[in-house]
Amino acid sequence: MNRKLSTVLEELRAHIPFTLFGSLTGIAMMLLFRNLPETTTYRLFYVFHPLHVALSAIVAGSIFRLHERTRSFLVVLLVGYVSSVGTATVSNSVIPFFGESLLGVAIPTESEVHGSHAQEGSDTGESTPPHGPRIHLGFIEEWYIVNPAAVLGILIGFFLPRTKLPHAGHILVSTWAAASHILMNTHSDITILTMVGMALVLFLAVWVPCCSSDIIMPLLFVRSTHPHLGHHHAEEEVHA
Repeated sequence: MNRKLSTVLEELRAHIPFTLFGSLTGIAMMLLFRNLPETTTYRLFYVFHPLHVALSAIVAGSIFRLHERTRSFLVVLLVGYVSSVGTATVSNSVIPFFGESLLGVAIPTESEVHGSHAQEGSDTGESTPPHGPRIHLGFIEEWYIVNPAAVLGILIGFFLPRTKLPHAGHILVSTWAAASHILMNTHSDITILTMVGMALVLFLAVWVPCCSSDIIMPLLFVRSTHPHLGHHHAEEEVHA
């Protein structure tokens, strides 16, 4: 157990620089796409989020398969699904939503509120409630996209276990998915202060959940006491 804890802490520390870089790319993406309509940022989210789930499933399934040496696909399926879908939801939806709320960017502007009131009083007689921020749960909201992406990633991890390239892509794609979620719910101008806050939210949304998905959760299910339990050591085993 002490060896596993040491490995987890080592991996968290090692991923700080790349996660910081990913956060900066997320801020750049938000500045580039800040004027896009919500329908477009919604589509962006459902490009990056399922891709994040698939990459996460590949890495989690691969690490579990490499260290546990199990041939039970059902076990790998369970671990891979919980690791990928669960942590991707926390990373791309839950943490960004609370960050949006704390930063105040999700509060509708006065013009948007008045616009919704005008729609309520239109001649159609139909009432349109004002838009409010919400958590987008991909495995429920767009289940037919997200869940198959998880299964596909698990299949790849089971039959072709690899960790290095999917993990690097996983960090960036996760950042862009979280940034897309923030963009969907942003109803105020992006200032320097909010950019700093968003960068912190993106960092936290990616750092712990992604390392949990790729490293911590698989190791919790691994019975092996192999002295080299870790993402980087797993890569060495794969490419040896």
